Amino acid sequence: MSPLQITFGLLAFIAITIVTSMVNTLVTLRNRFINAYAQIDEQLKRRYDLIPNMVETAKGYIKHDRETLEAVITARNDAATANISAAANPGDPSAMHVLASSEMTLGGALGRLFALLESYPDLKANDTMLRLMEDLASTDNKVAFFRDAFNDAVMAYNTKRKMFPRNVISVIFRFNLAESFSIENTEKRLAPKIPLS
Repeated sequence: MSPLQITFGLLAFIAITIVTSMVNTLVTLRNRFINAYAQIDEQLKRRYDLIPNMVETAKGYIKHDRETLEAVITARNDAATANISAAANPGDPSAMHVLASSEMTLGGALGRLFALLESYPDLKANDTMLRLMEDLASTDNKVAFFRDAFNDAVMAYNTKRKMFPRNVISVIFRFNLAESFSIENTEKRLAPKIPLS
């Protein structure tokens, strides 16, 4: 082998090593935000399972305002469907926007349900409803915690993929920009106020 061949071989080895390292870093960061979304998914599924139980409990007390109960179930079903799409491809901008919009709608419907509960003191005092509302509040807090972890992981991934020379590698190996999970309306971003007394 000539010295020129050895030099080119060594340069090729170094280039391959650098590219491999950059790709592995992006894969690791992408897997972190995918794992972080799995935690959100688990809590959202729990939340979606609690809501029909709340509506069923409320049905026995609320005779005249079925529209609110139906709106909660419709919003819950839309959010659950949006979550399935987001869980299939965490970070996908369109899926994350649809999920955020669905969650805002669900938060509004739950807010109307909780406001309606004020008119039914017997329902507010019902042990089952109290337990369900406490479980929902706890689950919403967990969703908020895991959403922060997901958004941090997405930010770390997006930052690395935008830095030179990783930005070139990210295009070549199709490391697409990931979208965080945020709800624009700050009133809806907060956990719903649940009357416990």
